[in-house]
Amino acid sequence: MPLNTYNMNNAAVAAAVGMNTGYVDASDLLGVAGTGVSPVAGGMPAGIMHNMAETAAPGRVGPAKMELYEVHNQIFQSFNEFTTCSESLKVLVQNYRYMLNAPNSPDAERLFKSLIEDKAALVARLRRSFMFYDQLQDMVITELKNWRRQQALAGNGAQFSENMLDDIQRCFELLESFVTHLLTAVKETLLVRIVNDDPDLNCLLEQVQVAQKNLVCSAFIVDKQPPQVMKTNTRFAASVRWLLGSQLGIHMNPPTVECIIMSELQAQRFVTRGTHMDVTNGSLAGQSSGEIQNCSSTMEYQQSSHVFSASFRNMQLKKIKRAEKKGTESVMDEKFALFFYATTTVNDYQIRVWTLSLPVVVIVHGNQEPQSWATITWDNAFADIVRDPFVVTDRVTWRQLSVALNTKFGSCTQRALTAENLEFLFEKLQRDNIAGERNEYISWNQFCKEPLPDRTFTFWEWFFAIMKLTKDHLLSMWKAGRITGFINKAKAHDDLLRAVTGIGTFLLRFSDSELGGVTIAYVNACGSVTMLSPWTARDFQILNLADRIRDLDMLRCLHPTDVNVQPLDRDLAFGDFYTQRAEPTPRVDGYVPSTIRVQVRTSGDTGSISGTPHHPMQSPPQDSMSMGNYSPRSGMSCNPSSVATTSYYKDDSDSDDSTVAQALENYVNNTAPDDPILDQISHTIYNVCANGQEAQWMMATKSTYAVPSPYNQTVQY
Repeated sequence: MPLNTYNMNNAAVAAAVGMNTGYVDASDLLGVAGTGVSPVAGGMPAGIMHNMAETAAPGRVGPAKMELYEVHNQIFQSFNEFTTCSESLKVLVQNYRYMLNAPNSPDAERLFKSLIEDKAALVARLRRSFMFYDQLQDMVITELKNWRRQQALAGNGAQFSENMLDDIQRCFELLESFVTHLLTAVKETLLVRIVNDDPDLNCLLEQVQVAQKNLVCSAFIVDKQPPQVMKTNTRFAASVRWLLGSQLGIHMNPPTVECIIMSELQAQRFVTRGTHMDVTNGSLAGQSSGEIQNCSSTMEYQQSSHVFSASFRNMQLKKIKRAEKKGTESVMDEKFALFFYATTTVNDYQIRVWTLSLPVVVIVHGNQEPQSWATITWDNAFADIVRDPFVVTDRVTWRQLSVALNTKFGSCTQRALTAENLEFLFEKLQRDNIAGERNEYISWNQFCKEPLPDRTFTFWEWFFAIMKLTKDHLLSMWKAGRITGFINKAKAHDDLLRAVTGIGTFLLRFSDSELGGVTIAYVNACGSVTMLSPWTARDFQILNLADRIRDLDMLRCLHPTDVNVQPLDRDLAFGDFYTQRAEPTPRVDGYVPSTIRVQVRTSGDTGSISGTPHHPMQSPPQDSMSMGNYSPRSGMSCNPSSVATTSYYKDDSDSDDSTVAQALENYVNNTAPDDPILDQISHTIYNVCANGQEAQWMMATKSTYAVPSPYNQTVQY
């Protein structure tokens, strides 16, 4: 049975890999039977074989998985060829020593020529082996960069397999074994000094040493990222991992990892200098852009999992130094990064390894969070894998942005957006395109800087508020597909009017005019559409959405969010989300318990209130009622009772135009003949119809109709 290369506790493999001198056959090291045997059967690393038939994912660096597998197969053959150098090198060394010990031998001249030829052939084989090794190292480091890219996308909610890092570590361990044996072979070949000058071999030695250093430094990464929106004086955690710790023996004397916070400019300067291989006596703490508590940790090695890492479980950012702002820049646009570094000795040379976290935005107040997440979301979605910190494009295609928005919203609310939802978001980002042309590119300013038309907030502020509202208050109903959500007012109006279920059909849509608002649109008793004033998180803290829907008797059938889904009876659609209401019982302290319910005036003979008992209603005293802030264009449709609940129908984009005179006329026709309010209503209708003066109508009705509380609710005893 071939040896398992991943089990470094295996005595045979550990002995082979741990030697700095001597050689091991590639079939043993790779866990295969020999050249020509399929790496699949022989135990090729799982990280290489994982989904090898897939094409490259969006944003990936390098070739597709199948191409990577082909490269690995070539490197496997090259490694087999390299390990056969051991026998050639042994013969070369023996002949060289014989020549040194018997300089006057009759065969000295022939042996000398043979040594020159054998050494040249060996150097060529070593150089060819290094060429293939270099390709393999580039591929594995590229795979690690792809993993880090996926880690950034996971910051936006994309699916992410952290276990892939174990497979990548095994590839790093294999590479380190390869380069160690290659380096040893080059050094021993250099000892065979047949000629005084051997520049080619010295150059090869230098190349192999540089490759090994790059491999060691590239293996130091942040495996658990800190929070990307970081609030001062708030505790947070992070961890770093070294994928080669056990291979190099560093775990025997584990180093201490330090952490500082760097500004974008500082990170750019540091990366440009390429100081990851240089060791200075001075500390990097003086280059920090802030003060972090508990910012050092000693690396630990876990024998069972072969993980060599340092965990920072209790860090806290106490202070931050900000750069001078330019133009419209704000603190929420400024990016920082945590800089982790450690100094250690590897193969008799001292190096400093370091790595940067993903960009973070530092805030001091919760109201800075939405814009900060705009900065992070954009950076995570559209940054190049290889870049200067933290440069990112300011213009992307709608296809790219739609993926980012869908990922973000879907991960937060556990239900992806539909094609119709995304089309609505695209239209909102396009704003008022007079030419009607479809601009496929969306800029950073459109995304989160420029206010939406006729609004005081940006697209991102609106989107973020809806996402937060859905997560905090509407999650179960959104997951169940009960909320249409992203649909414009006109389309909601048309869909409801075309609904076969008729009067009482309703849907729930996110408000265009209010941040974090959801409104109900329904077909009223007159067959037109009414849209209620939006509810926000503040309202749902008093009474949740499902219970509000239960209280509104005029809502009968939920319009489906998908054309392939049948309409649902209201109680069937929302029954699982209703709160159990216990019957009020007398209290021992003498107080009478109360219940909060939603009410909306509905048309009918009694002028009843939805959600309350249907009792005959007496005409209220005129001096005890107020018209409030009613506007004739408040979207009451033909529902006369809407006049009595004007605070429920605010004048915003979630309202429809209506004919108030017609509404009042319907009310008169349904009112008892002896009702004293008829005279005043008739006078009002006459004024509106005869003179067409809305202001005169408002003055005439100002003291006629009651106005409910601002929260559209009543207390019943």
